[in-house]
Order: sequence, then C-alpha cells, then structure tokens
Amino acid sequence: MPLGEFELIQRYFAEASTDASVILGIGDDCAVLEVPQGKQLVVSIDTLVEGTHFLPDTPADKLACRLLGAALSDLAAMGATPAWLTLALTLPTSSHQWLETFSSQLTRLCHRFNISLVGGDTTRGPLTLSAQVHGFVPSGQGLRRSGAKVGDLICVSGCLGASRAGLECLIRPDENISDIALLNSFYAPEPQLALGQSLIGIATSCIDISDGLLADLQHVLTASGDLGAELRVDDLPLSEEAISHFGLEKARQWALSGGEDFQLCFTVPPNRVKQLGRLQESVTVVGEVRQKQGTELQLQGEPYANGQEGYDHFSASVDG
Repeated sequence: MPLGEFELIQRYFAEASTDASVILGIGDDCAVLEVPQGKQLVVSIDTLVEGTHFLPDTPADKLACRLLGAALSDLAAMGATPAWLTLALTLPTSSHQWLETFSSQLTRLCHRFNISLVGGDTTRGPLTLSAQVHGFVPSGQGLRRSGAKVGDLICVSGCLGASRAGLECLIRPDENISDIALLNSFYAPEPQLALGQSLIGIATSCIDISDGLLADLQHVLTASGDLGAELRVDDLPLSEEAISHFGLEKARQWALSGGEDFQLCFTVPPNRVKQLGRLQESVTVVGEVRQKQGTELQLQGEPYANGQEGYDHFSASVDG
C-alpha cells in the first residue's frame, strides 16, 4: 500500500533533524527556528529535474549527494555555516527502496555537514528534487558577488571541468569511458564550506562555479560595477583524468564553460594573498580584474578563443 505524505516524511526523514536551534521541526505546519545572536540568516534553493540535471534511473543515493552538495555550495560562496534544510520531493511513486536509499544517504550527509532537515513537502509527478538550505554568517560579513576591484587577483579552488567530464562518461556509454574520480565529481560535488568561511575578511567577492567559470566570473564582474578580466588559460587547474580521457583542449573548454564544478571563484587584493596561508594549497590564481569590460583569455601570452558559453538551464539538458 502506498504511503501517505505524513507517514512518508516521518518514516524516512525524521532522523535527519538533530540541531538544537530547531525549536519545532518536522511534523507541524511550520518549523520554528532560533537564529543565534550576532548572526544573519542566508537562504538558497536548488532544484534537480530528471532529464535536465540527471539521467533517468540515476541511483537515489547519488541524487542525494548531488542535491545537497549543489545546494550547500551556495552557502559556501557566502562564507556561511550550514544550519537547516527543507526538502521538496516530487515522485512518480512512493517506492520504499528509492526512499530508503535516498533518505539514508541524505541523513548521513546532514550529520556530516551539521545541517538539520526541518520540513518540506512531497507530491506525485515527474521526479524533481528541491533543497532549500539555510545558514549563518557573522552579521554584515557575508561574502557577496559584488566587491571585486580593479587589480584584484582572480582565484579558483580545486580543479575545474571534472564534473562535465563525468557527465560525458555517462552520456557516451558506447565508448566505455568510466572513471570513478570523474563520476564522483559529477554525482557528489564537495561544497567548499571551510574555504568559504575562511575567506571572510580576505576575499572582496565570491561565487560558486555552477554555470561555468566564464559565466560565473561574469556575474561577479557585472555585480562589481561592470568590470572586466584577464584569464590565463595556462593556469587553469585541470582534471588529469579529463585530460587523459578527452584531451587537453576539451579539458580546457570544460574548465571554462562546462559548469557544475561547485568550486569557488573569488577575488583577492594582491596584498592579502599571504593571508590565505594554507588555503593556497587548494587555490589557484588564474587571472586579474581589469577596468575594461569583457573577459580576455590568454594562452601562452596569446589570445585564446574558447568558443563556448556557460551552462544555460533553458538550452541544454543531460538527455540532449
């Protein structure tokens, strides 16, 4: 017998709420939550749609990783500490196996990232998953897209293009390309929470790379007063696995425009670089903010034409 909505929520998701700041969580019309003194609340929502963001028959535990990782990446870009999660599920059927697999993985992730599930909604329809995340930043100190200045260094975390390479492994099964590292980059993005929190007081602007470096950097430049940038393609931190399977040129293109890396792109004045300390080990300087609008790409000192734009949710999908 199919589960009702209330029974479904209590059976599969009650254990994902553990935070003492939750005065009243799952099981009532609304959650009642306590915001700590001296903190501001930051909120973001992410949605995954079957056929647009993931392939049909993607395992439920992979979807839990991808959903929460992508949502928490927005908190990382603000320098926020995760606090609460609300979840909306649109499901074709209330499959026990799917729900058990999804909820078990989601609960593990909630405990790992110290975020509590405090409410949500379920309905029947095409498979669609939405996660709204809430976090805290010190009052007035949250990172923003605006704030970059001419002369600031443009930095990125991790390596870029691996998620898009992982997707390529999935959409070209006939070529038998299966790389665990690339697939993990696609299925299980690692939100850069600690880095984002450490950048408060150092970075002048920050954004997570969800639509591709070029597109997301442009958001920063526009928000900071219609500035421009110079990017050195030579310095992009590329995935060695992507290079091995798909070649250097494709790896560069995906690093610039592939999207869904969920790393951070941020700007830092040159005189603050030393303040990054150990963070420099996971950070790469890839360019500089300029006054002239537009982003100039250089490869070995010469102009480089990428020929691609960032990911657009209304013009592309994983099913073609």
